[in-house]
Amino acid sequence: MEFASSSSSSSFLKSEPHFIYDVFINFGGEDIGRKLVSHLHSVLLQAQVKTLVNEENLQEGMKLEEHMGAIAVSKIAIIVFSKTYTESTCCLLELEKIIECLETFGQVVLSVFYEIEPLDVRDQKDDFGKALEETAKKSYLGEQLEHALSRWRRALTTAASMTSWDVRDFRDDAELVEVIVRHVHTLLDYKDLFITEFPVGLESRVEKVIGCIQNHDTKVCIIGIWGMVGTGKTTIAKAIYNRIYRLFIGKSFIETIREFWCLLYRTYVDLQEHLLDDVLKYKFELENDEMGRTMIKTKFSRKKLLIVLDDVSEFGQLENLCGNREWFGRGTVIIITTRDAKMLNRLKVNYVYKMDAMNKNDSLELLSWHAFGEAKPRKELNEIARNMVANCGGLPLALKVLGGWTMQIPYVQVQEWKYVSLRLPNAFARVREKLKISFDGLGDMEKDIFLDVCCFFIGKERGYVTEILNGCGLHADIGITVLIERDFIKVERNNKLEMHPLLRDMGREITRRDWPQEPGKRSRLWFHEDVKDILKTKSVRTFFI
Repeated sequence: MEFASSSSSSSFLKSEPHFIYDVFINFGGEDIGRKLVSHLHSVLLQAQVKTLVNEENLQEGMKLEEHMGAIAVSKIAIIVFSKTYTESTCCLLELEKIIECLETFGQVVLSVFYEIEPLDVRDQKDDFGKALEETAKKSYLGEQLEHALSRWRRALTTAASMTSWDVRDFRDDAELVEVIVRHVHTLLDYKDLFITEFPVGLESRVEKVIGCIQNHDTKVCIIGIWGMVGTGKTTIAKAIYNRIYRLFIGKSFIETIREFWCLLYRTYVDLQEHLLDDVLKYKFELENDEMGRTMIKTKFSRKKLLIVLDDVSEFGQLENLCGNREWFGRGTVIIITTRDAKMLNRLKVNYVYKMDAMNKNDSLELLSWHAFGEAKPRKELNEIARNMVANCGGLPLALKVLGGWTMQIPYVQVQEWKYVSLRLPNAFARVREKLKISFDGLGDMEKDIFLDVCCFFIGKERGYVTEILNGCGLHADIGITVLIERDFIKVERNNKLEMHPLLRDMGREITRRDWPQEPGKRSRLWFHEDVKDILKTKSVRTFFI
């Protein structure tokens, strides 16, 4: 696993373009400035959209070169075409810059036609075209004149073909402004995701992952967040998303893909349509996944995007959403959360962040918030809280469930560990059911190996376990690798197999459930008293060495 310090001087997230403005308005002519543009500018500012307008309203002391630079740090450019637009050299130079930004990092370009025919702009016809030639002649001569005219004509044609509005289609300027501002709001979509009520220990984890992104120096950065169910992968992904999404031209967070696979997303095409809709804010209908991959490349290849794919369950989902870095523009960040490290390795992600268990102090605080509504348990509850934490093994899911369950117990009973301990099995049963979802996704061979390790081989050397299970026809060299990749098993010092205690308990409970009252009929026996009783009564059906 690779990590990077968040204090590095070379910041990937701050590479160009680093957006300062939400909207840049390009227009020409005093009349249009006093009418539509001033109204549009005012309403955008009231809507808390950071907006800058072109040379007709230059900030005090700002030079044209600085203003051109401001275009490059704007997410959206609104171009207001009027009859006098091509009379301004500054307007045309800015238009060139806008089209350059469109083609380099996917700047969103919106056009407004104010008392002028869209075809006149697109084809530079009549007085609009004549004014363009006259403006070019004032600034350039000879070969430079031809080059300038060619560049400006191309820029005008491109801009006229973008998403646009014609003022004649609206009752008045106010209605047009309302539509534009609403569309801008939809494109920006500045809405933070709900993370968690109690973000204990979250900040340091977020900083580590952002540090990995900041130190990245290639075109597209792909980060994997890997860990067993309940470790907080989705929570950290949401926190990172909220922290950095405003730095990107477009974004998408596709949550709980595993849960909705075959329900909401029946095919890869459904996922592709969701991604395209989420980023571009309009509906797509794709015929097949090959068309989807082509469309993703066509629409995203020049855009700096933030994409989060949460709880990915199979490689095909990655292959059809982000299978090739060339599909995305420079500066794109893709974050993938999954329980399966093999998929991340196959995709050749840049970094993998492993979700480890919470430390004891953070565990106690998280449980205390959920159980008692405060950061620390009261003195008389401290020992009971620490006992509960010890049973959770630093798993956020277990701490949350157990804390919420404790909140429902009368305060008098919470003070007595004997009351709490009697009820713990019911609380942990809910946690085990959630963990079992991952178990159900294993193949039959991996299930058998997992249950064998749960019952017999925790703390045993990997080679020793592999040799025994291979002898039972289980292909443990492959199966144990799969379980490690899916975070069911860990290989600790001296190459010994370990696992989270709640996974161990889940596996043993799965085995016990087959014959809860008759241990002799179970497939595995690990409790020595059960083994002694069965050997004494000779009721054993299956004996495992």
